[in-house]
Amino acid sequence: MANDRHYSPVDRLLLQADMALRTLLPFSGQPSRPSPAIVEPEAELDSKQTRHIAGLMRINHTGEVCAQALYQGQALTAKLPKVRAAMEHAADEEVDHLAWCEQRIRQLNSHPSVLNPLFYGLSFGVGAVAGLVSDRVSLGFVAATEDQVVKHLDEHLQQIPEEDGKSRAILEQMRNDEQEHANSALNAGGARFPAPVKLGMTMLSKVMTKTAYRI
Repeated sequence: MANDRHYSPVDRLLLQADMALRTLLPFSGQPSRPSPAIVEPEAELDSKQTRHIAGLMRINHTGEVCAQALYQGQALTAKLPKVRAAMEHAADEEVDHLAWCEQRIRQLNSHPSVLNPLFYGLSFGVGAVAGLVSDRVSLGFVAATEDQVVKHLDEHLQQIPEEDGKSRAILEQMRNDEQEHANSALNAGGARFPAPVKLGMTMLSKVMTKTAYRI
């Protein structure tokens, strides 16, 4: 990822554009870890189960698109180099999730959400604004967002059939990683957002999940 000692602001903008393309174009992200689903057998699912699981995985894939955009926006405007480095490291780990979800969606004969470019742009803007306000707010936003993601993953794990080991393995590993990101952000000095702010974030996330599930 970008390093302040080697890249100018213009270079960083170009790197952000490259990251956006690699996030949004199919199969562009290269995971650093193999998918946890590899070791799990493919389950026999009926058409209704397959459609529902594909919808859930599409939500998670869009969530990872948003996470990429959020982290990249925050890294662009972060004030402290160590905070920028932390954001970029988290974005690297989210690439794994992005690729795993897309692989699973394709295995279920479905497709990612066509609204991903819109969600990417909105999330990048939110991340950039949070970084401009302060690193403490930016880190707090990461923690609050990851808490929302963990809740979604818990809900999805309850809905996915036990026999679908592939999808469950992916979501369980994602949950572990997202919880670690949330804890790291708070330990690095992130602000703890008040309940009204978290409620607003929850309402916005519901808009994303309902649309991404179907489109």
